[in-house]
Amino acid sequence: MSNSFSIRKWISHIEEINHDGGEPLAIPLIKAAVGVVIKNPFAGTHSQDQSALIDPSPWLGTELGRRAIALLGGRDVQSYGKGGIVGLAGEQENAVACVTSVFGNALRDAVGGGEAWISSVTKIAAAGAPIDIPLAHKDALYVRSHYDSITLSSADSPKPDEILIVVAVATGGRVHERVGGVKVDEIQGGGLR
Repeated sequence: MSNSFSIRKWISHIEEINHDGGEPLAIPLIKAAVGVVIKNPFAGTHSQDQSALIDPSPWLGTELGRRAIALLGGRDVQSYGKGGIVGLAGEQENAVACVTSVFGNALRDAVGGGEAWISSVTKIAAAGAPIDIPLAHKDALYVRSHYDSITLSSADSPKPDEILIVVAVATGGRVHERVGGVKVDEIQGGGLR
């Protein structure tokens, strides 16, 4: 699928976390988020048919995933998440249309697979609003150590007639996680999609 979106800009954010109050990690946790600001073809209107956003969205999933893993410096993706903010002239459904299953499947392929469904959040907000992208383990949703998030914002995005679509990835679970649950080495078979 080719790009049929009108793209204004790309946004990248990376965090390298050495500790969160405990002993420094031998290998830091890296979390990254990448966003793209696109024109909303439905701004100021209401349409039952959201296919203009859904049909080309696999291209977004692939490209956002490619850019996100590049920020990890060659390390594997363990967690992922997705989301979007619709500018004030749009509807929340416009962001949801951009991150449906076809987007998610392309994202999975881009980051090297994933058996679990992809945690997601969408909202309507003015330019500059932050979005907290939820993270969860890519192969099994119930791995509690990987419940996390990363925040992205852009001072001028989204404008009222735009949508900011974001994906996030991480190289591991929370720093110093210790509240129990299924461990990564206990994952059996496929996770839930």
